[in-house]
Amino acid sequence: MMNSTTSTDSYIEYSYDYNGYEGNDSENTDAAPCNVEETWALLDRFAPIAYILVFILALVGNVLVLCVIRRYRQSRHSPCSFSLTDTFLLHLAVSDLLLAFTLPFFAVEWINEWVFGVFMCKITGAVFSLNVYCGVLFLACISFDRYLAIVHAINISWRRKTCHAQLACAIIWVVCLGLAMVDVFYRKVEKVPGINRLMCQTVYSQENFQQWQIGMQLVSLIFGFILPLLVMLYCYLRIFKALCHATRRQKRRSLRLIVSLVIVFVVSWAPYNALRLTDSLQTLRVIVQSCALNRVLDVGILVTESLGLAHCALNPLLYGLVGVKFRRELAQMCKAVLGPQGCLGLAGWANGRGSTIRRPNGSFSSVDSENTSYFSVMA
Repeated sequence: MMNSTTSTDSYIEYSYDYNGYEGNDSENTDAAPCNVEETWALLDRFAPIAYILVFILALVGNVLVLCVIRRYRQSRHSPCSFSLTDTFLLHLAVSDLLLAFTLPFFAVEWINEWVFGVFMCKITGAVFSLNVYCGVLFLACISFDRYLAIVHAINISWRRKTCHAQLACAIIWVVCLGLAMVDVFYRKVEKVPGINRLMCQTVYSQENFQQWQIGMQLVSLIFGFILPLLVMLYCYLRIFKALCHATRRQKRRSLRLIVSLVIVFVVSWAPYNALRLTDSLQTLRVIVQSCALNRVLDVGILVTESLGLAHCALNPLLYGLVGVKFRRELAQMCKAVLGPQGCLGLAGWANGRGSTIRRPNGSFSSVDSENTSYFSVMA
């Protein structure tokens, strides 16, 4: 496999020189190296389009979320007027936006080569890794907050003291920054053998290359997928159980949303992490190395990584725009910009089937008709 050349530092390894064709013994040093030209040609066409598309969608969606949050915060005249979920939504939007800003750099790299220098290589790689970790951990925090609110009915006055939630967010940022420092130390700009192109990649020392590669892939798997998934599954299953006997229509709709959130997260990140795990098993020689498998991993990891990155563009829709109060706040903002006549359609959509618009009293991510929210992003 090739050494990492793009954002994830994991899916393309330039070690197609292990001299192994499919069916050949990996110890056979007389075998010809794998041919990577077709793989590179395919990735050169796919990667820039995928990165730019995700960048545009994530930029529009998350900037919109931040604008609505800012307007809501100004209207409440207090930095601690959010619910815990609102605070996590704010940090999630910032994280997704920072992640999106790194994608054009890697798109240019695939179109031409890395032209931004070593410093930007290290910073861009670190920002990418930082926000991949932060994004999924903030999703886990949102699910845990919903679990406390619904299953244990934590008092709403305590939950609204979101200055406490800032501490949890700060811890997540610090921990993820520590994980991202690997990029600062090991990112380099090097010319890729065989294609004569400068690429920003993670280069570990030869004596402990395998240990670092396997170790970082394991850390990424645990903090970037397994831990958040376990938290989400536990919390949402408990929420599902608490609401499944409810008769109110809003609660029923929240169950569908819970299922959607979990399915979208799994579909977005499970294929990528499964291929990363396969790559680790091949490195450990648990799976027999072959050129065919390398090609599948190279192309598959990049494609599934793009699918995972698309999740940062879907987050505004899943965790913001489907919320009743969020939509109403968005309609109010639109009305202020376009005037009453220019935003009639959005106002009707925000209010749901033309009911009378009224100013919400709770956080914009909570259910509008309840003193305690059942699910913060419930439609």
